[in-house]
Amino acid sequence: MAINIKGGNMLKLIKIDYPTPLSKIEDIENDNIDIFVTLDDGMTYSLVVTTPKNYYWYMDKEGMDFIPASPPDIIVRRLTEENIQKAVESYITDNGYWIKLFFLTGQQSDVFEIDELNKMIDKIKKSNEEIENS
Repeated sequence: MAINIKGGNMLKLIKIDYPTPLSKIEDIENDNIDIFVTLDDGMTYSLVVTTPKNYYWYMDKEGMDFIPASPPDIIVRRLTEENIQKAVESYITDNGYWIKLFFLTGQQSDVFEIDELNKMIDKIKKSNEEIENS
């Protein structure tokens, strides 16, 4: 399926592969699964899809009231092929910005240099100060 992109570019979803078949999941409302998304940009992206209940289960299991910092997951209500495909299609809009971001942050923790992040934050703070002072 081709997805309309701002600026005229389009990415096409070629396929979604499931290393663990969806039929093996006991509770489709409380689990997570790895997926491999192949797009027509020549790349296969590995991502995690999870459910909200799986976050609650994890916090209960670990005795925590939060999810520790980690690469982002794609979140669906139920782990079904239809829900996962719809979610992936939304992540490949805008030339695949979100699927690329989620994929890159899942590959390594230093994919974005902290100095560059701090520069972006400083730029926003400066802009906010200019707005406040005008």
